[in-house]
Amino acid sequence: MPAAKPSRVQPSPRAGAATPLALWLGLALLVIVADQLTKTLVVSQFALGDSRQVTSYFNLVRAHNSGAAFSFLAGASGWQRWFFVALGTAASGFIVWMLRRHPGERLFCLAISLILGGAVGNVIDRLLHGHVVDFLQFHWAFLAPMFPGGYFPSFNLADSAITAGAAALILDELLRVRRSR
Repeated sequence: MPAAKPSRVQPSPRAGAATPLALWLGLALLVIVADQLTKTLVVSQFALGDSRQVTSYFNLVRAHNSGAAFSFLAGASGWQRWFFVALGTAASGFIVWMLRRHPGERLFCLAISLILGGAVGNVIDRLLHGHVVDFLQFHWAFLAPMFPGGYFPSFNLADSAITAGAAALILDELLRVRRSR
């Protein structure tokens, strides 16, 4: 009979001492503040649609996204704003619960703290503006078959934190599975 897959019920012995919840929430707050500060700067310096070339492959822009990732549901009639606010709020509550439940799993807590900060940063935008402010734009010719003109959809620091958190979650799971062997 194969061994049972380890669960998150107990921190792994390699996880180390529990890190206080305040540290993880502080990290999420740092992401929120950095995200909101950069968005405020962009809104104050750029009109909607403005673009400033920084390098041959990177621009600072001002774009608004009323949808989710890759403008999913952006063309909906407005209900998506409240749907994404509710989803972000529910996810944030679940993440705080997970942080309290697994304080000794540092990589896991780092990952979900980044996701928490990014989710709250984008929820704040939806509440204040009705859309998310995006401003980082990368473009490469090799992206042209997937994205018009090779322009990857614009994003922001909150999106970056969510992506980094998701990557860290995948790494955490791979390491957990590896330790169980």
